[in-house]
Amino acid sequence: MMSLTKKEKEYLKKLGKRIVSMRDEKGISQKELSDILDMDDGSLRRIESGRTNPTTTTLLKVSKALDVEIKELFDF
Repeated sequence: MMSLTKKEKEYLKKLGKRIVSMRDEKGISQKELSDILDMDDGSLRRIESGRTNPTTTTLLKVSKALDVEIKELFDF
């Protein structure tokens, strides 16, 4: 796997922060969201901290769980 550029890493961090803020707005804990997504909470932590590159499918599940359009996750 190719390593990510600095810009790509920054983008993933912004995406993660956006997911955290949207989750907080909805009053959903990290544990609750990971349960809804049927995902290990460590995996969700890595997404939210920008340490992993989530798949499109995962992002679709996140957007559905947060009841937002997938494009809103990228509104940063």
